[in-house]
Amino acid sequence: MKVYSHTQRAGRWLLIPLTGALGLVAGAVLSQVWQFALGVPVLALLGWLFSSLTVDVTADELRWRFGPGLIRRRVPLKDVVAAEAVTTSWADGWGIHHTRFGWLHNIAGFQAVALRLCDGRRFAIGTDEPAPLLAALRRANSISHAN
Repeated sequence: MKVYSHTQRAGRWLLIPLTGALGLVAGAVLSQVWQFALGVPVLALLGWLFSSLTVDVTADELRWRFGPGLIRRRVPLKDVVAAEAVTTSWADGWGIHHTRFGWLHNIAGFQAVALRLCDGRRFAIGTDEPAPLLAALRRANSISHAN
């Protein structure tokens, strides 16, 4: 049973790779170099894969997936010992990579929920509604409020 489910769409944040794709097309046309044209399908694939981020909280797990779900993760709630709302910066970027919060999984904006697991691992999940996500996590598993 889902306690919480929310999908954040990339929306205007997809303009960055789309602008890059247009630049590649213009470069291919102007220079007539076919290698530039290969970048367009790659950027289109990335845009599709990272077009949204869906976060689900069930009674037992925290799950998240990008776009169609080819890239997904799950964590048992029993392993989560702390969660807090955090603000990322432009320097933290978007996508999946290591940051000051541990691994960051996000597609847009600067809000996230940072989590710490019982084994010490840390990660953050981007969201445009951190308060409802935190409330769902706490309802599902009595997660402590990190300081």
